[in-house]
Amino acid sequence: MEKLMILCLLCTLCIAYAIRDNVLTLNADPPIVNGLSWTFYQKSCPKLESIVKQRIDFHLKQDITQAAGLLRLHFHDCFVQGCDGSVLLDGSTSGPSEQGASPNLSLRKKAFEIITDIKSHVDKACGVVVSCADVTALAAKESVRAAGGPQYRVPLGRRDSLKFATQNVTVSNLPAPFFKATTLISAFAAKNLNVTDLVALSGGHTIGIAHCTSFTDRLYPTQDTTLNKSFAQRLYTTCPSKTSPNTTVLDIRTPNVFDNKYYVDLMNRQGLFTSDQDLYTDSRTKAIVKDFALNQDLFFHNFAVAMVKMSQLNVLTGSKGEIRSNCSASNLQTSTIDIIEDVIDSYASFM
Repeated sequence: MEKLMILCLLCTLCIAYAIRDNVLTLNADPPIVNGLSWTFYQKSCPKLESIVKQRIDFHLKQDITQAAGLLRLHFHDCFVQGCDGSVLLDGSTSGPSEQGASPNLSLRKKAFEIITDIKSHVDKACGVVVSCADVTALAAKESVRAAGGPQYRVPLGRRDSLKFATQNVTVSNLPAPFFKATTLISAFAAKNLNVTDLVALSGGHTIGIAHCTSFTDRLYPTQDTTLNKSFAQRLYTTCPSKTSPNTTVLDIRTPNVFDNKYYVDLMNRQGLFTSDQDLYTDSRTKAIVKDFALNQDLFFHNFAVAMVKMSQLNVLTGSKGEIRSNCSASNLQTSTIDIIEDVIDSYASFM
């Protein structure tokens, strides 16, 4: 009887996903948005994914911590007006960019530089045919792989936005570290992401760091009762005041490895953010946390499913948007800057 139960469990997992050539293949892929495709660049840029992989491997061999920065960049892009590369845009005369909004101030400068580097290599090989939004999605995927996480595929064909969101819109769309499960569930539901997606995507906190100011509300003026006491003492040492500028790792067990130890942290009351630990406190998410803590393959599968779903949020396809030549500026803005520079050069030559 026990052998039969184990066999049934294995069969269930086989139905859910398969691994082929070390790549996680979802047998029940989430629906693909019209305009996206698994083979979008097959003719126009056949070496796209290998170029992205090579550049990610190059950068992450120098600093594996950049994996978290690239994953977070993709998340912050998608949750604000969709996966359209708008987070990459610099500010303009129309106002400050998404990068100036408080949740984005801690986005890693190096992550933006890596996206720019990848885009330049892709454009050199294929011409300006691949969007910055697609480069960002692929960079996140390859970063997860390089850090030890699941390998999966994402549909491509996103186009870049012409403008960025206001800072108010940016702040209102990004889940805050002090959110509890109820607020998180509502925020994710607004993006058509379910409770399992929420818990799986939160597992991205298995890599990366956080600034003290994002969680010291759990230490000062009084200690959060859901915090493990010895873990809390460690945090007090790192963050001696509520406004300390210091940082600490999100996952105390394997901070630079993409695995399921984040969920083990939660079960031991060692989640860093309120938004992390409350997933184990709330009855609607607690069982999922347990399942992922006990079964890394199950976590990897659900993370891949959730990433594919998230990567299609409000995408621009077809004739909407554009394919930017410079990820930090719209093509119109880039052209205007080039014209101004030409005029200045001509004037300097005349003088």
